[in-house]
Amino acid sequence: MHFRQFDEQSIELLVVETIIAAGGERLCARETMSSDLYQERSNVIRIIFLVVAVIFIARLAVMQIFDSSYKEKADQQALRTITQYPARGLIYDRNGKLLVYNEAVYDLMVIPKMTKRLDTALFCSVVGISRSEFDQRMMKACRFSSYSPSIFMKQVSKEEYATWQSHLYKFHGFYVQQRTLRVYEKPIAAHVLGYVGEVDDNDISADSTYYRQGDYIGKSGLEKSYEEVLRGTKGKRIMHVDVHNREIGPYLNGSLDTMAVEGGNLYTTIDATLQEYAESLMANKRGCIVAIEPATGEVLTLASAPSYDPNLLVGRIRGKNYFQLASDPSKPLFNRALQAQYPPGSIFKVAQAMTALNLGVITPGQGFPCDKSLVGCHNHPSARSVREAIKMSCNPYFYYTYRRIIQQGKFKSIYQDSPYGLTVWDDYMHRFGFGTRLPIDLPNVKSGRIPDTAFYNRHYGKERWAFSTIYSNSIGQGEVEVVPLQMANLACIVANRGYYNTPHLVRFYGPDSARNEEYYKRHETGIRPDYFDIAAGGMYDVVHVAGGTARRANIPDIDICGKTGTAQNSGDDHSVFICFAPKDKPKIAVAVYVENARGGGGYWAAPIASLIVEKYIRGEVTRKDVENMYRTAAPCQKLPLPVRNKRKKK
Repeated sequence: MHFRQFDEQSIELLVVETIIAAGGERLCARETMSSDLYQERSNVIRIIFLVVAVIFIARLAVMQIFDSSYKEKADQQALRTITQYPARGLIYDRNGKLLVYNEAVYDLMVIPKMTKRLDTALFCSVVGISRSEFDQRMMKACRFSSYSPSIFMKQVSKEEYATWQSHLYKFHGFYVQQRTLRVYEKPIAAHVLGYVGEVDDNDISADSTYYRQGDYIGKSGLEKSYEEVLRGTKGKRIMHVDVHNREIGPYLNGSLDTMAVEGGNLYTTIDATLQEYAESLMANKRGCIVAIEPATGEVLTLASAPSYDPNLLVGRIRGKNYFQLASDPSKPLFNRALQAQYPPGSIFKVAQAMTALNLGVITPGQGFPCDKSLVGCHNHPSARSVREAIKMSCNPYFYYTYRRIIQQGKFKSIYQDSPYGLTVWDDYMHRFGFGTRLPIDLPNVKSGRIPDTAFYNRHYGKERWAFSTIYSNSIGQGEVEVVPLQMANLACIVANRGYYNTPHLVRFYGPDSARNEEYYKRHETGIRPDYFDIAAGGMYDVVHVAGGTARRANIPDIDICGKTGTAQNSGDDHSVFICFAPKDKPKIAVAVYVENARGGGGYWAAPIASLIVEKYIRGEVTRKDVENMYRTAAPCQKLPLPVRNKRKKK
């Protein structure tokens, strides 16, 4: 009994202890759970702080390392970076005469964010602009950047700048930087020299490492072709400025400054005196004159009419003047010497004759009847040789000649034979520089057109055309088109007896007097030189022998060799003439094209070309009556026949 009681008490004690232990375990579990939750929350907070820290560090890295705009904004409060624009290279003629030089001007710059509390009325009064002009210019500057400098007023002359220079410190955010403006010594050679204009988006995209908004670039002519030579290298100055926007000294003693390097000079092939003379002869006319030194391919003059004074496209008036020139119906901006594609007329017969001789389809003594039923012609005896045919410019003769080139009898069908012959002819015409762009150092040069088999297949269908379809090509009409530069080059080929150097306008350039060696490589036609002796003889007869078509071009004591052409046109015919002189060891080759000229090649173009030859070879013109007549006359006029020039007896 006693033992049983004790056992029950023990059991009760054990139960109590068990209950207490279980409660403790639950309490410990709760305490353990609270500790885990605390640890989890602590980890989340740590992660949040870590993420925020990373974001701040990344943002600071972007601001301080990768994004320089904040530094620039800070620097602009105390520093000013001024671009040092180099002077563009000068341009000289072949005799050392200065054609293009520079004049100092100033650009008024603005940083819009720094112009707060600006006395706008005073500023406009000092600078000389209206309030509306101020608002427009400031709006444009703000669109570009509120913190970076941009041009507010460009190309301020030194005289104008001097009137308000002393007031500039009053206007926070404004300063000037110097640059140069082109000046053309004489109002000549506009199509050769070209002009400079402000860069556009395409220019900046093409070379964003050099050009910025407000910079200038060559837009045409040599200014464009030799832009990288002429432009030089920019420099910069970094200056401290005070709260009044006044420069107080160089930043870091100028250790970060760089010097501008002026552009390289161009030494051209142009003879300025001859160029001016050629342009005077083309007054009141539309057309062009191209003169080349045959032995080198150096262009002596390249005159397109009508022309313009290149100084019109300089300075703040450039935009207005350009619009007026561009809208002029006479197209003074159009360079006829390189871009006009004309039918060559009878000058093309020289190339036809040389091709036929070299192919062996005719002989030097070949004669053909002057059959006007085949193709129209003027009155003269039938030509008994190639030389006579060139002298008399007989159309039927070259009809027969071209037919022998095109229909060589290689195939029984003329519809197969003609494409074969045309392919051969096409190859020879390209050897003369026709149908291809002569790579002269000027932009926008046209290639003319020499029709090939693909051209006629498109128009008539394959094997649906023959010589009878294309015979007009024989006399420089039909589908043939040439550029006046190519015409002058043809005269060079005959003068050189079978080869030419690529026509070019720059002899050498830069401080090292570099030159393009490609311009001094011969381009051979592959035609025997003695055949060109025949051509030169015929061209001599054109000018000096009775029955020649260019007797007006006769110059006493100068053996000029020429060929006339009258190119048919919807209006009055065009007058064409090519020549070279002297006959032996030629010094000059000339092509003249006068649009809508009454009287043909011998009437207008030939006398003008002869004046160019005389001016260049002698240095002066003795035939003053001829000079005065053609200087002032317009092509619509009927001119009297000048007195024949006789050779002096030796």
